[in-house]
Amino acid sequence: MPIIRVEMFPGRSVEQKRAFAKAVTDSFVSICGSTPQGVQVVFVEVDKSDWATAGRLASDAPPAASPPKS
Repeated sequence: MPIIRVEMFPGRSVEQKRAFAKAVTDSFVSICGSTPQGVQVVFVEVDKSDWATAGRLASDAPPAASPPKS
């Protein structure tokens, strides 16, 4: 039984999650040869203050743009 875990920031509607789960399930079945009933999709909503990329929290303001080089 495959479990597909999707981690994302909060803000997607139930309709968006439903459509995504259907699309991912259909793709998995088509490509990997499972049944829809065997595919589990788990959504985990992570607050931006709990997610960092390149050492910066996603909740932090973006860095100031560097001035263009001459």
